[in-house]
Amino acid sequence: MESFERYRATYEDNWARLKIRPNRAAAAEKAAQRILAGKVRYQKVEQRTKVPWWFVGLCHLRESDLDFTKQLGQGDPLNEVSKHEPKGMGPYAGPEAFEDSCVDALKHEGFVNALDWGVARTCYRLEGYNGYGYHLHGVNSPYLYGGSTLYGPPEARAGKYIRDHDFDATFNDPQLGTVVVLRKLMELDSSIYLAGAPPAARRTEARFGVGGRRW
Repeated sequence: MESFERYRATYEDNWARLKIRPNRAAAAEKAAQRILAGKVRYQKVEQRTKVPWWFVGLCHLRESDLDFTKQLGQGDPLNEVSKHEPKGMGPYAGPEAFEDSCVDALKHEGFVNALDWGVARTCYRLEGYNGYGYHLHGVNSPYLYGGSTLYGPPEARAGKYIRDHDFDATFNDPQLGTVVVLRKLMELDSSIYLAGAPPAARRTEARFGVGGRRW
């Protein structure tokens, strides 16, 4: 695994400089709202792992577009043994099959009972969930920064691993990055706290919860 200290300053600097592209702001807010709709289920995972519910939701968004019939680890079906990395997980069944898959995936990553969910460490873990290979190509990971001015033309370089170990320098990932959606989540839910992050501009309705929920 790549050293946290090697990338720490980069994560902190990127967080400070991150700007959501105006044409992606509505999509980022919609994604945040969808994650909030599943907050209760993500909180069940948090209770079992101590991993923040919002982190679980962000991984769920990127791995399977918030499909609760898919495994958190790689987006393979819950009722099958996973064929993609991490392979050999599942099958899962029962009323908490999704939550069980989350626990296994987070154990696999070494995140269960982990401490420090500040800005840099959160970015490091989110990137690690997908892989640190983008640093080798001088590209900010779209898994974190897609939809922001930190990834893709005209302000930054594009590039994506279109499959395991296969990097395409010309591909501009259209998916939203987890940090971009996290910014919107912090605006909508005042319970989300990251050490080292300035207070987000809260919306009035966020103080009373979204949809009656408090992720």
